Amino acid sequence: MASNYDVTKEEIEEIAGVNPLRCMRCGRCSAACPSFDNMKYHPHQFVAMVENGEIDALMESESSIYKCMSCMACIERCPRQVQPARLIEAVRLAVVRKQGQNHLTPDDIPALLDPDLPQQALVSAYRKFTK
Repeated sequence: MASNYDVTKEEIEEIAGVNPLRCMRCGRCSAACPSFDNMKYHPHQFVAMVENGEIDALMESESSIYKCMSCMACIERCPRQVQPARLIEAVRLAVVRKQGQNHLTPDDIPALLDPDLPQQALVSAYRKFTK
């Protein structure tokens, strides 16, 4: 099956730093998720889909990648430290990169800085917009 995005499960795993094979499908992550009702693929399903290489379906599911609040409740509840939220963030990042929104270079950032912007936001933005 041809991929629309040409993003592999290995790339998602590398971005996230997560091994989805650790998941035992207990569903605790999904039970803790405050966005459960709004997501097409719940956290435990998301992990299974990454493991099975169904990356295109995840990238096309806006209700799964953009309804995640990144609250990390799924990470707290996971007995195997799978970290579904990091996988969701990695897929979200892959979508942003594939849309051509990865246009910032480190030299562009100083002109855009707001002195009241938290340092964490800068680090997060730098991580997202560089490869």
